[in-house]
Amino acid sequence: MREETKNLQSSWPKVVVRKWLNIKSGRDEYQSDYRTNVLQRRRKSCSDGGHYVVVPEELSEEWLMEKNGKIERSGFNQLPPPPISSPNLRMFVGTWNVGGKSPDDEPDLNDWLRTKAPADIYVLGFQEIVPLNAGNVLGPEDGGPAARWLSLIRLALNRNDNAEDLQQRPFSKPRVSFSDLLSLRDDDINDDLDESRRQNNYCLAASKQMVGIFLCVWVRRHLRHHISSLEVSCVGRGIMGYLGNKGSISISMVVQQSTFCFVCSHLASGERDSDAARRNLDVMEILKRTRFSPNQPHTILDHDKIIWLGDLNYRLASSCGDTYELLKINDWQALLHKDELRIEQKAGRVFKGWEEGEIYFAPTYKYIANSDRYVVQTSAPKDKRRTPAWCDRILWRGEGLEQMCYMRGESTFSDHRPVYSLFSVQLNLPKYPNPNSPQNPALSNPI
Repeated sequence: MREETKNLQSSWPKVVVRKWLNIKSGRDEYQSDYRTNVLQRRRKSCSDGGHYVVVPEELSEEWLMEKNGKIERSGFNQLPPPPISSPNLRMFVGTWNVGGKSPDDEPDLNDWLRTKAPADIYVLGFQEIVPLNAGNVLGPEDGGPAARWLSLIRLALNRNDNAEDLQQRPFSKPRVSFSDLLSLRDDDINDDLDESRRQNNYCLAASKQMVGIFLCVWVRRHLRHHISSLEVSCVGRGIMGYLGNKGSISISMVVQQSTFCFVCSHLASGERDSDAARRNLDVMEILKRTRFSPNQPHTILDHDKIIWLGDLNYRLASSCGDTYELLKINDWQALLHKDELRIEQKAGRVFKGWEEGEIYFAPTYKYIANSDRYVVQTSAPKDKRRTPAWCDRILWRGEGLEQMCYMRGESTFSDHRPVYSLFSVQLNLPKYPNPNSPQNPALSNPI
């Protein structure tokens, strides 16, 4: 026990220095339902220093490799898998600041994830899945809450594809969760995972945690062979502009021929007049510092379709003196005229060219825990007063995205309400070689 404590204490300085200087571990690691292995081949990059990357085996065919000084694609002469039966997909995007609370009480996710018809892709972002204290910000990452969230999400998505049944059926323990895997022997994991995959309609494509920020992408089983080039990029914007108590996680991937980027962020907090400028700077730095490998869309804006979700923390302008009166009569449209994000966006200072749906729901922050009352409505003078605001937002950019709904959930689990949006996604059609074309590999290499 003393030896373990000594080793933990000796590792702290290294962890703190790496976090403070934003030094990457050498592997852009993420969790996935796919078996993973470390490819002992190097990605062509001027900045990655030859780091290896963990890639799902089933997806590794899509990665570009370096060979003899030239960039080649593994299996380039092989035809791609058959196209998806319909180029239109349904994509659910949700964001929730859970206030540092671990889901030990198993919060009911149905109110958040329930839609009239299930989606093909679920993009779920969380903020503050751990308390943002010094131990979590500077010390080793606590992955326990993330594993529990994944287990709950897996259960909610896979109980039934029918939304009405999803609402009515009771919880039951899933066959295999990430926390269960920790107790399994290595030779048991693959067998149990295979059985779990056969039972599950949704698979975890990728998930990533940075301190309290957590992003996961789930896809229907039949889509998994059409997803390639999964990659993750994290940007810390917290203490000194680099630590991960604030910042973003971005997941890049290709679905058939369409490139997607999902950005989950937690921006600077505060209600002072200058705090909106700090949030704007966070957005600019995230766009500047988020980088993927050069053989795919290199930046966020290089992707065909981009979703930005999270606790953006934009508040109501301080000049909004009638906030409380408007709040009493539920006049959301009048309050939205004072929304900082819309003011800053209209002025061209942030998110220029991005879209957001119309908001017809109440401000999502700040509530008294386990209640439907805003903190501002409390009579206790010692409580920190917060003006209600739409902190939790979903924006998008790119062609082929049509928003079908933009709503909030009513869970009282934290001081934020979850927000979700449903999109209709038009995929790019695959380009197959003409059988009679001279470029056809079968014709260019006659026997």
